[in-house]
Amino acid sequence: MPRKPRQNGVAAEQAEAQVRAADGAVSRLKIEPAREPQAPLAEQRVWPIDSPFPPIAEYAFLSDCEVNALVSPSGRVEWMCLPRPDGPSVFAAILDRSAGNFRFGPTGVTVPAGRRYLPGTLVLETTWRTRTGWLVVRDALCIGPWYHEQRRSGTHRRPPTDYEAEHLLLRTARCVIGSVEISLDCEPVFNYGETSARWEYSSADYGEAIASGGEGDSPLRLTTDLRVGFEGPGAHATKTLRQGERTFAALCWPRSSWSDSAQFWAERPPPKDVDQAFDRVERTADFWREWINRGDFPEHPGRASSSAAP
Repeated sequence: MPRKPRQNGVAAEQAEAQVRAADGAVSRLKIEPAREPQAPLAEQRVWPIDSPFPPIAEYAFLSDCEVNALVSPSGRVEWMCLPRPDGPSVFAAILDRSAGNFRFGPTGVTVPAGRRYLPGTLVLETTWRTRTGWLVVRDALCIGPWYHEQRRSGTHRRPPTDYEAEHLLLRTARCVIGSVEISLDCEPVFNYGETSARWEYSSADYGEAIASGGEGDSPLRLTTDLRVGFEGPGAHATKTLRQGERTFAALCWPRSSWSDSAQFWAERPPPKDVDQAFDRVERTADFWREWINRGDFPEHPGRASSSAAP
């Protein structure tokens, strides 16, 4: 039989090298399991970026039908404009951490155990747990009976009703178990963080003080049964409450920038003691329950507002 032609030695070595290279490539191949199809981009969960500002949905809303306020989960009032919603801000930490806030709650604790609106109201109730006890704080922009007996109101355009805003932000606290140190930190900054407050006492003791801003800014009057001191632009106080003890802090302002504040405060003074403070919060809650009874809210079965705060 005829012999096959003998390959050249160099060509044979090159062919063997190509075979070895091909074998090595096959051995390096990895067969991956089939992947599940990914959800559309719009449906994928987006994790929030770490921020010192809480999501807007976590703020609680307060109102007296004339002024609004937003309260963060940490217990700080971080948004309020005076003497109207379209007026300049006195608390605007929701936009800038140095633009003013008002905290009334346990010292060193910023995450509450629970928050809710009292059913049928715009009264916020926050429950706090500390290492030594439990504290319940209630916040309200107060509404009370019509009180213009000496003269007509300078701000009403519609026919007056039986109730009117008291131009008062009222915060009460009660220790329910153990003991809790409570802190008051009121640091208004007027006109969207432009003008720091100037504080001065307005009574013979430590329980009343007035914060003034620039020209045209509404002065603020702070009344409390705590002993207030001033540090920089803020008014501060601390006290240890034991089981059953109560305290309050009230912040009020003139009904308009043209009102005579002394005359207004004489006509409708803030609460003088803790009993009056708690009574005014309850009266405000009663107003909202009566108001909601007159409405028709088909999205809320039982004609009751949602009781869960953000």
